[in-house]
Amino acid sequence: MSHRVSAVLLAAGKSTRMGQSKLLLPLKEKPVARHCLETIIASGIEDIVIVLGMDGDPLAKAVDGLPVRIAFNRNIESDMAESVRAGLHQVDTGSSGVLICLADHPLVSVETFRTLVRSHIEDPDKIMIPSFLGRRGHPTLFPMPVVREIFSLQSLREVVHKDPDRVSVIPVTDEGVILDMDTPEDYKKICDNI
Repeated sequence: MSHRVSAVLLAAGKSTRMGQSKLLLPLKEKPVARHCLETIIASGIEDIVIVLGMDGDPLAKAVDGLPVRIAFNRNIESDMAESVRAGLHQVDTGSSGVLICLADHPLVSVETFRTLVRSHIEDPDKIMIPSFLGRRGHPTLFPMPVVREIFSLQSLREVVHKDPDRVSVIPVTDEGVILDMDTPEDYKKICDNI
């Protein structure tokens, strides 16, 4: 079996705690969303979908020209699982697994993406979750048979907790897996760590 991994980058959040579109804020002189996608691309993943929300047109412009597909979740009342499903509808059905990535975790390294993909190749039936100093983080890699469950269960957490024996926690030295960007203070910390 081929072990081609797809990625879905979730970028449909409302940024309510930030007070502005956090994914358009500059990081290394480019919008956060574009920075995230360029990191995923640099890791060697070729099948990438970004999920945008109701006001996603400015983000679509910010990522224009990148080899990614865009999905929309325009339901402002929806949860993250609905955005995940919107992205999963567009991934390559020949993939053996899908990385679910959060755009508000922009410091995840190329090496972490590669580590998760290598771990998936070695153990393709496991859900791969990175861990930094014992704290689980993001992104999470779901094998394709498990991806199908996402359509029938309420949340990703429910999918992960359904059977703990099929979860593999992968220690990484990348603090980016636990650094999220929800507030102006978080953004400052992200900028200080880049």
